[in-house]
Amino acid sequence: MLRKKLVSLLTLLFVVFTLSACRSESIADQDVLSMSEDSNEITWGVKNDTRLFGLMDISSQEVKGFDIDIAKAITEKILGRDGHATFVEVTSKTRIPLLKNGNINAIIATMTISEERREEVDFSDVYFDAGQSLLVEKGSPITDVDSIGPDNTVLAVKGSTSTENIREHAPEANVIELENYAEAFTALQAGQGDVMTTDNAILLGMASENSNYELVGGTFTNEPYGIAVDKNQENFLNAVNEALEEMHEDGTYDEIYEKWFPNDDEGRVHE
Repeated sequence: MLRKKLVSLLTLLFVVFTLSACRSESIADQDVLSMSEDSNEITWGVKNDTRLFGLMDISSQEVKGFDIDIAKAITEKILGRDGHATFVEVTSKTRIPLLKNGNINAIIATMTISEERREEVDFSDVYFDAGQSLLVEKGSPITDVDSIGPDNTVLAVKGSTSTENIREHAPEANVIELENYAEAFTALQAGQGDVMTTDNAILLGMASENSNYELVGGTFTNEPYGIAVDKNQENFLNAVNEALEEMHEDGTYDEIYEKWFPNDDEGRVHE
């Protein structure tokens, strides 16, 4: 009797282990494009704290911005007018882990294409041409990246290429890394740093909210934004690139760009 119970228990454990392994394997091997077509939904990782790109509107409780509208347009191109774009908040630090864990299907979150990131994800064609710049209070002695010295404190965001770049271009400066752009800008306003650095498009959004701050020195890097998808998802990546191409051809891209950047053409991608 004891032997039969032991055999039954071992058999049950084997079945549970086998099913779990199969389930894990099937999730890892899922084709995102097919899955999205079946569910009629694409889940996007987006910023909720970045003006002009992805910012939560408190009154409507909806996130709005250039990235959001591009994601909605791509979703419609891939799934049709009834396709649904779902948005999940990410930060520079959490976006790749959330993609890898399957919590989101793609990242469209002011994410710079870099060789280091290409080791973990695949990128779409460039959808926004950005460059790193500096935000200072008006009247600051800092006029460009070369004027940042050992007595200056630079504010940047964790997990972003901006931190690496500023350490390369201003190696003597003290760099403080914050969790997100809102925290970094708040720290700048509180006098915890002399200058904030990230992509010019993000800084323009901040400067537009507070006339006491301005961008200086132009851009000192090239930081093209791409949409990130997980490795081995060529079908989905191709669909995203085809959607972007179609948006350029039919004017959808230009319409969205002009909505959010009516007075600035530097970030526009021309096909």
